Amino acid sequence: MARTTYSISQLATEFDVTTRTIRFYEEKGLISPARSGANRVYTAADRTKLKLILRGKRLGFTLEESRDIIELYDPTSGNTEQLVKLRDRIALQRAQLDYQMLDLKAMIVDLDDSQDKCLQALADASAKKQRRA
Repeated sequence: MARTTYSISQLATEFDVTTRTIRFYEEKGLISPARSGANRVYTAADRTKLKLILRGKRLGFTLEESRDIIELYDPTSGNTEQLVKLRDRIALQRAQLDYQMLDLKAMIVDLDDSQDKCLQALADASAKKQRRA
């Protein structure tokens, strides 16, 4: 059975990231490609890790949080520990986002109120100016 490998350019294109991004994840120890001379050779496992890192990033996880979850990969146990940690991290992220959403809604109310007061002050100033004229 032939083993599938990928170049850094292939992965960058597939995941729509720069090669610099992939090298950064390598520097952080998140992925560890083999070398063939000066070229990096990525395995299917490296590809999967990259996919999980990018998914974690989209979900708002830090690289350390993604690393912790990825390192729990253990198909012999059905990945139970990994899935529990992921579930808990998702719940925490959702709670943080819900809190931020409440803050944003309150800020929008404050902005609307400030804008209304500003518009009213401009209208009052214009009416005052017209009365003087």
